[in-house]
Amino acid sequence: MIVFHEISLQDKAWIDRHLACEDSPSADFNFGNMFIWDLHYRQLVCDLGERTLTKVRLHGKPAFVYPIGCGPLRPAIESLREYAAYKGYPFLLRGITEKHKALLEEEFPGCFSFCEEEKYADYIYEASKLTTYAGKALHGKKNHCNRFEAEHDWRFVPLTRELIPACREMLDAWTEDNAERLDESIVYEHEAIERAFEYYEPLGLEGGVLFADGKLMGFSFGEMTSSDTFNVHVEKAAADINGAYPMVCRELVRMLLDKHPELVWINREDDMGLEALRKSKESYKPAYLLKKYAAQWTGD
Repeated sequence: MIVFHEISLQDKAWIDRHLACEDSPSADFNFGNMFIWDLHYRQLVCDLGERTLTKVRLHGKPAFVYPIGCGPLRPAIESLREYAAYKGYPFLLRGITEKHKALLEEEFPGCFSFCEEEKYADYIYEASKLTTYAGKALHGKKNHCNRFEAEHDWRFVPLTRELIPACREMLDAWTEDNAERLDESIVYEHEAIERAFEYYEPLGLEGGVLFADGKLMGFSFGEMTSSDTFNVHVEKAAADINGAYPMVCRELVRMLLDKHPELVWINREDDMGLEALRKSKESYKPAYLLKKYAAQWTGD
């Protein structure tokens, strides 16, 4: 039977190999997200040779993540089923994309029932459009940036270890200011960002910081999640400063394209079912939503 262990930085090398083989644009499938959110999801992982097996806890209940990697799918699914049966868990897979759904139906016809989880769909954007906000649909974002540039002496620089203390101060203030209007997810997010700051370099995260008139106005960071997609893990800006958020978004993508000319897509993650977050993500006009499903085993 498979043996799980708690995820650690020592797992990055072999998990990254499987992630590269999977080459998925999903925000669920990059080591940084797996690692920084571990305090919330309590992830256990197992190296099956060609695939990564992952167990998580969602809302206090056990579940498994689609086994990313290469090689035959059936042995990975059967290993998870055996483990679930031994533990007395229902066999439930999360983070299923349309591609994964098709593969599961092909390999196990009629054995899974699928339920779309709309609040976990990733918002995917064309990187080139975020660098200019060109076109009628993004005209408002462009105007906000123009105003910001006209009113401030600003600069956008790479996020380095030296700038993390200032970003932490901004994060603490942001969390305090928004604590009453947001649910407990704000606590988990704060923990995840702190964990990202602590392990920023070994995780290989990339980001930038916006300054205006000598003050820190925002920061953002993430990582390449596939060969042509960058996953933005975090974006924070001064909400009371007109244009701060669209400036952070625009300048990060510009910086990334200079470093990664192969970059085509930006994954700005899901909206967690929060109306305000949904409206914000929709305002940047995504190219498409990457749908996610839960897959419940219904076979014999």
